[in-house]
Amino acid sequence: MTTIETLLDEGGRTFADEAGIQLEDTPAPLYRLLVLSVLLSRRVQAQLGIRACRELVESGLGTPARMRDATWQERIDALARAKYRSTEQTSTALGEGAQLVLDEWGGDLRRMRKAADGDAGTLAEHLTAVPRLGPVGADIFTREVQAVWPEFRPHLDAKALDGAEKLGFPRDPRKLAEQVPGDDLARFAAALVRETVNG
Repeated sequence: MTTIETLLDEGGRTFADEAGIQLEDTPAPLYRLLVLSVLLSRRVQAQLGIRACRELVESGLGTPARMRDATWQERIDALARAKYRSTEQTSTALGEGAQLVLDEWGGDLRRMRKAADGDAGTLAEHLTAVPRLGPVGADIFTREVQAVWPEFRPHLDAKALDGAEKLGFPRDPRKLAEQVPGDDLARFAAALVRETVNG
């Protein structure tokens, strides 16, 4: 049977880390995680979404102001370089989403954190107001952000719990969280999701 230590060693890399996001409780990394969550909300391979996020950031679009101020075509070109599909709709959504983050949260998602006050349901409501970020994307964001927003631990969504069940771990998020150090919970969740997707 796979142990938690083995799982963390073999697959315990967050999607944010794969996308080159050094996640911290500061505006730019949190916004980049939001963009990644939008890209992964679509039915695309995770690697495509990760690559598209990297390309957008490397193209200088890693803050809401820069994303909003980029032309529609500049966003399309960055997505196309990453071979991401639905470039036109996604370019529009990213521009509108950046404007929403600026208007509603002053460009700083820590304000969203404060408004959610530790309630994952409230956080999901705020997140799904972002264009093209549905419940799946909200789960991705919360699953990853628990690394720096500990009040949302444990966040193990249905995909993570499916992976846990497949490996013979308890399906109860609290029981699982008791076996994993808090700082490793986001990595553990990512590893469980990979088990579900790759299995």
